[in-house]
Amino acid sequence: MRLFDIKKDTLTEVNSTPFKLEKDIQNLVEKNCERIFNCTFIETELTIGKYRLDSLCFDEENNSFVIIEYKKGKSYSVIDQGYTYLQLLLNNKSEFILTLSQYFNKVLKVDDVDWSQSKVVFVSPSFNSYQKDSINFKNLPFELWEINRFSNGTVTFDKHTSDSKVSIDSISNSKNKNIIDSVSKEVKVSETDDHTSKSEPDMVRKWEELTQNFNDLEGFELIPKPSYITLSIMGKNVCYFQFRKKSISIIIERGNIQSDGTKSKNFFDIEDPMNITQEKSWEWKSGVKGNRYVIPITLNSDLDYLTFLIKQKLKVLVPN
Repeated sequence: MRLFDIKKDTLTEVNSTPFKLEKDIQNLVEKNCERIFNCTFIETELTIGKYRLDSLCFDEENNSFVIIEYKKGKSYSVIDQGYTYLQLLLNNKSEFILTLSQYFNKVLKVDDVDWSQSKVVFVSPSFNSYQKDSINFKNLPFELWEINRFSNGTVTFDKHTSDSKVSIDSISNSKNKNIIDSVSKEVKVSETDDHTSKSEPDMVRKWEELTQNFNDLEGFELIPKPSYITLSIMGKNVCYFQFRKKSISIIIERGNIQSDGTKSKNFFDIEDPMNITQEKSWEWKSGVKGNRYVIPITLNSDLDYLTFLIKQKLKVLVPN
């Protein structure tokens, strides 16, 4: 792919400017962790026993730890390192909870974290074919992200995705079999089937038809979580899908209203001429009121109209 800047109809080629040091990548990610990976940066170079973790982060949506590792070479195994770090996390929960408690300045317990959603993220300028093939399973708690920097200041992050239907648990002769089995008992990677299996086949087909309307959206991704499937566009969570036997709900977060009546940034109001949207709200002990829209998907739903409603939220998150 060739990249150009355009000024007054004149194209100027933009060249790659590789990172000189692994630490340069680490500094950039740690300062922008929430924007890139939707998680909170907790601590750098955390040492547990004989291991040192590059970046420890926390995913507040999933209430789980995220370990980020940065690489410039290609002579390492993501499987070996990934499972080693997850086992380290699971075997030293009290130390990780202490680190998290110190960051948030409040006392937390082991049960306050969802350990089943733990994951390791590898960030590198490139991964070789062996490294990519090694994670070509449907339920690995790892992510590979390639980072590239260009002469005009642009930085890209590309996630390597797997479409494999094979489970890592089916690999019986792996040299890492024991550690894989140990980690897999606690860490569970959510899959689309975990949700669609709750609904009748006709409803699932209706949902799949709706998702076809998202194909023209740049950077769209459907991410299974423990309780729902998230529609994410360019890293922004647009809405959630919750599955029941005869219906599926679209949930769109509106934002919060403070006790003094002020609204959170980008508080969202939907335009719904057909009046199919339900408003839901609740109040926390602090007096802050949370608000969301719930839109039902039924066999009779107009899919183009549902897409129209969803895209309204997208325009707030990613303005043109």
